[in-house]
Amino acid sequence: MASSSSNTYNSPCAACKFLRRKCMPGCIFAPYFPPEEPHKFANVHKIFGASNVTKLLNELLPHQREDAVNSLAYEAEARVRDPVYGCVGAISYLQRQVHRLQKELDAANADLVHYGLSNSTPSNVVDLVFQPQPLPPQQPQPLNPVYRLQGASPVMNQQPRGTGGSCGTFLPWNNGHDQQGGNM
Repeated sequence: MASSSSNTYNSPCAACKFLRRKCMPGCIFAPYFPPEEPHKFANVHKIFGASNVTKLLNELLPHQREDAVNSLAYEAEARVRDPVYGCVGAISYLQRQVHRLQKELDAANADLVHYGLSNSTPSNVVDLVFQPQPLPPQQPQPLNPVYRLQGASPVMNQQPRGTGGSCGTFLPWNNGHDQQGGNM
C-alpha cells in the first residue's frame, strides 16, 4: 500500500530509519514502507536484504512495485515465523483442506443421490441419474514431503512444524494460535 504522506512531516520512511540514513525526496522505499510500519521493512530486510530489494524495485515498472513489495512483505513475514517452509506451508495446508472438503462434498452428493434414488418415482430417477456431475478433483501434489528414513530416530519421523501435525499449524490469519487454541 503506497503511502500518500511519504515525507510530508519530514519523518523518514521505515527503511531509511531502519538503515539509519537520511530519507531523500526520491527514496524508492518511501511509498511502500511508511514510518508507521517499521516491522514490515525489518522483516523484508532480514530475509531479502535492502540491496536486493532496491535492485528489484528499480528493475520493475512503477505500477508493479506496490504488488512486489506486498509479496515480499508477506513472504518475509511467513519466513520469519516458519524459516523452513515460509508461505509454502500455508499454501500446502490450504490445498490439503480444499482436497479434504472436496471429498466431503463428493460423499454428501453421493448420499443425496442414493437417498434420492431410494425415495423417487421412476420419472425422477432419470433426472437424478443424468444430472451433470462435476469433474473429479485432481490430486494436489504435496508441497511439503516428509521423508521417512529407515532406522531414523523418532524425532526424524515427526511431521515438520506448520504442516498440520499434532503441534498445530501456524497460518498468518490465526495470529500465532494453534488449532487447539493455545499459543505456539
